[in-house]
Amino acid sequence: MNMEVSRRSFLKVAGAGVAGTAIGALGFGEAETAYAAATRPFKLASETETRNTCPYCSVACGVILYSKGDVRKGETATITHIEGDADHPTNRGTLCPKGAALKDFVHSASRLTKPRIRKPGSDRFEEVSWDFALDRIARLMKDDRDANFLARNDEGTPINRWTTTGFLGASATTNETAFLTWKVVRSTGIVAFDNQARV
Repeated sequence: MNMEVSRRSFLKVAGAGVAGTAIGALGFGEAETAYAAATRPFKLASETETRNTCPYCSVACGVILYSKGDVRKGETATITHIEGDADHPTNRGTLCPKGAALKDFVHSASRLTKPRIRKPGSDRFEEVSWDFALDRIARLMKDDRDANFLARNDEGTPINRWTTTGFLGASATTNETAFLTWKVVRSTGIVAFDNQARV
């Protein structure tokens, strides 16, 4: 077998061999092995990653939630860490002070996790189920729309307006969610429609 070796390739191979021998002679050969053995795995490696949107303002920064506990196995998932999403086009992994403190917000003892209602004449709020809250909102909206919907103006022109109820949309949503919200709200005839970003 005939193999051609150039002077450049010979010097590269020889240089690498000399460098390796020198490093080994100085005691660094075992250092790499010891370093690899001492390195502990990332603490988030075994946790579930969930991408979401920061709930605070209209910038809608992307966040990654890390949780322990597999919901599919009937376990309760607990959020252990929240960080900015480096792949998100809005914030590129950065977070403001409020966003950086999201874990405290999630685990706050005063955070509301269920809807509440204050009945007429009552001095306190009572906890209710989500089904009750959504049914109540739907019922009140339907009753108000039936009573106040304006199908035509005084000249008889169709206007299809509902002016006695307003809707406030969330700002920390995707474009797709915002578009669907707009379509649903406008389809009911609601005129007073605004966004949390302006509040």
